[in-house]
Amino acid sequence: MRKFMLSVGIAALLLMLVTWLAAALGTESVSFQRAMTDAASIDHRILFDVRLPRIALSAVAGAGLAAVGAAFQALLRNPLAEPYVLGVSGGAALGATLVIAFGVPLAAVWSSALIPASAMIGGLAATALVYAIARAGTEGSATSMLLAGVIVNAIAGSLITFIKSLVSAAKAQDLLFWLMGFIDVPPITTLAAVTAYVSIGCAVLIADAGRLNLLSLGDEPAQYLGVNARRLERRVYIASSLVVGAIVSTTGLIGFVGLVVPHALRRMVGPDHRILLPLSMLIGVCMLIICDLLARASFHWLGTEPPVGAVTALLGGPLFLALLRRRANW
Repeated sequence: MRKFMLSVGIAALLLMLVTWLAAALGTESVSFQRAMTDAASIDHRILFDVRLPRIALSAVAGAGLAAVGAAFQALLRNPLAEPYVLGVSGGAALGATLVIAFGVPLAAVWSSALIPASAMIGGLAATALVYAIARAGTEGSATSMLLAGVIVNAIAGSLITFIKSLVSAAKAQDLLFWLMGFIDVPPITTLAAVTAYVSIGCAVLIADAGRLNLLSLGDEPAQYLGVNARRLERRVYIASSLVVGAIVSTTGLIGFVGLVVPHALRRMVGPDHRILLPLSMLIGVCMLIICDLLARASFHWLGTEPPVGAVTALLGGPLFLALLRRRANW
């Protein structure tokens, strides 16, 4: 318990520091005193209308992706498992793309509820397909699940490309911008809906943390200890699809957060998911806020802003390779 409280305290301090930096830094400097005391000032508008909503969306997305990554790695007992690799993100993106391309525009008022729902359905369909492919071959081994996820992800990506070729150039450009993994200023209704979806899904995952610990012993030992492995798998997949669907429908595809954060923390605090899941959420928040800050503040001299998905890949890829190299003693 002492180790857990110390870890949470350090993570909370890091989160406060990162949030302060993200609120203060950017293309324009902000005076917190003026922002808090003068509602008509440009500082107030920048802080409360732009930066804080964007920080909030980064926090929700980072927490959700890291929690799902930790749950998938526990479920499959494989450090390479994450929503993007398993095809859940690709399925969610396909579901949202179908609605955006042929139904609801991104700016529609009720898109904040319909697009996440369609993304969740797409994520669930992709998960079911991955599960069916893996079960058909080798009794659903972790390796089979990962390979099936790669296949489903490739199929989803091909279908998304095909759909973009069917719509107008303007809508195709909107879809491309969205799919690259951008964090923008969200409408308050969208932020509230995504927060609700992610909170419900993460609550389910945290409630199952103890059962995930038992499942790490293997399916049969967990069964003897009272864990219904198949029911737990279905519950985790449904909750994860809810979380990933909500995030992907708003930010597009953002990789490596769900891969790097839980993998690194597992080496630092151990495999107890009652500790690992909440810590992964806190560090996932920090990582995505930092990446978004780098995306919007580090390249403004070029007159552009790269997608945050590219920044997470640039930072997360080398970090994950370093972790793997250290583990394998290359």
